[in-house]
Amino acid sequence: MKKYSNYKSNYDKYPVVQVSETSENVCWQGWPEIVSQLNKSLENVHKPVKVLVVECYQGVYDEEVKSALKGQLPHTLWLDASSAMKTSEEINSFLKSDITDDEIFGYMTRYHMDCYFDEKKIAELREKVAGISAGVVIVYGVGAAYVMPESDVLVYADMARWEIQMRFRRNEISNVGVDNRMERASLQYKRGFFVDWRICDRFKKTLMSKWDYVLDTNVMGDPKMATAAIVDAGLKKASKSPFRVVPFFDPGPWGGQWMKEICDLDRETPNFAWCFDCVPEENSLYLGFGEVRFEIPSIDLVFSYPRELLGNPVYGRFGDEFPIRFDFLDTMDGGNLSLQVHPLTQYIQEKFGMYYTQDESYYILDAEEDASVYLGVKEGIVPEEMINALTEAQHTGHFDAEKYVGNYPVKKHDHVLIPAGTVHCSGRNSMVLEISATPYIFTFKLWDWGRLGLDGRPRPINIGHGKHVIQWNRTEPWVRREIYNKIDKVAEGDGWIEEHTGLHECEFIETRRHWFTKPVLHKTDGSVNVLLSRDVKLSLKVPPANLIRLSYIMPRHLLSRNR
Repeated sequence: MKKYSNYKSNYDKYPVVQVSETSENVCWQGWPEIVSQLNKSLENVHKPVKVLVVECYQGVYDEEVKSALKGQLPHTLWLDASSAMKTSEEINSFLKSDITDDEIFGYMTRYHMDCYFDEKKIAELREKVAGISAGVVIVYGVGAAYVMPESDVLVYADMARWEIQMRFRRNEISNVGVDNRMERASLQYKRGFFVDWRICDRFKKTLMSKWDYVLDTNVMGDPKMATAAIVDAGLKKASKSPFRVVPFFDPGPWGGQWMKEICDLDRETPNFAWCFDCVPEENSLYLGFGEVRFEIPSIDLVFSYPRELLGNPVYGRFGDEFPIRFDFLDTMDGGNLSLQVHPLTQYIQEKFGMYYTQDESYYILDAEEDASVYLGVKEGIVPEEMINALTEAQHTGHFDAEKYVGNYPVKKHDHVLIPAGTVHCSGRNSMVLEISATPYIFTFKLWDWGRLGLDGRPRPINIGHGKHVIQWNRTEPWVRREIYNKIDKVAEGDGWIEEHTGLHECEFIETRRHWFTKPVLHKTDGSVNVLLSRDVKLSLKVPPANLIRLSYIMPRHLLSRNR
């Protein structure tokens, strides 16, 4: 295997926000401890009828949790919230316009938790509770707190998005209100992304100030439960100090070999294509309570302390959503990414209900001599001709990309801007830090080099969408003038240089790069710092005009050497 570094990897794959020195009285591990603590909490409720509500995010292993609680926690009445839901046929019919028949894309649902439930069935369950004169009533499942809004003890069983996706791939779970665990994982993911997770998130936010405990069942057989107070303390600490989310890695048909070495990953895996190291909507967050590592979705931090985390201008524009994502794209000794384009703002709003789009950029962390990016279209291209050629290629297996799309060499530390509507593709033998706006699912693939996905199926092509958003005026002169490696020195001092590496007029993300040879003070303006690797530190700032300024802080002694 080729060597990409002369140093032993120090990449931390399990970063923890340490909250307390001990887990005693704040976190319990294993079902016996969890049940014992819940019993103590219920004993402190001095009422003849005590109601325990266990609200769940989509993706929890119901069999595991129900077996533990039903078998070990004394109760008089057990109610599954799912028994009050509409039939799967009714739910599918109601949500059809948001789920859509498209293989990849749906519509960002406007609905809330009530859409899953039959109000007559809810009334019947509440009557059963009203008929109990003494004892413990347990209400369990997605929407349990909607079925029984008044509870004596409220437990929230949260789930990390990446683990949900893994469970989809293993056909272990279903979407909310339906039995579709044997459906293709990509379709389950689409339904989760556009419908279930939006509804569960909206409902979660109404409960966060009310829950008593948070339940972590991300690792089967190793449950943990923490008090709401200690979880909130962890989130508050993260909002005020440097932290990292938990990265996750995924292979792909074009994946490379660089991350295996640099990030110390499984050498037996054929490749790794992606690393998501700061996508709060998908990444999780580890909170440390003594020796216990407690996992929650990192989006909970954004929900809890958005203004503190983002700053007023960004919060005012985007609300409780982290608008920027960071990921690695590894094509070292791999292949080209798909030739693709992202939707314009108006298109993504009208077609998918998303209010901003995926502007992005490629920062080249490492590259071989033959590395390149495809960017924009060639001068004089007839749009209809290119679209016809792309369409025919899906049948013939051949598309002459060099005829239609600009191809530009890239080297280490180059930076390429990619405003929405620009045809683009990272070529083989490069290691890319991709910086983009958060709407990461909205990629219109135009050509995938005639290959299959890792599942052996053709990867979906989206020419029907792509042809409506390609900006045909972004030809070679425009690319070189506007977005190809536009780097200008801003300022310099003793041991440091600040460079402007990008801010296209169509994007809200400004980038600045800082080289340094000695310790320097870097002002963050009281906003959030995102630490991505041993080499790169990114500082998210909020300058005037509601832009998001991104600064790369690069130790020259680490990054300037050739590998």
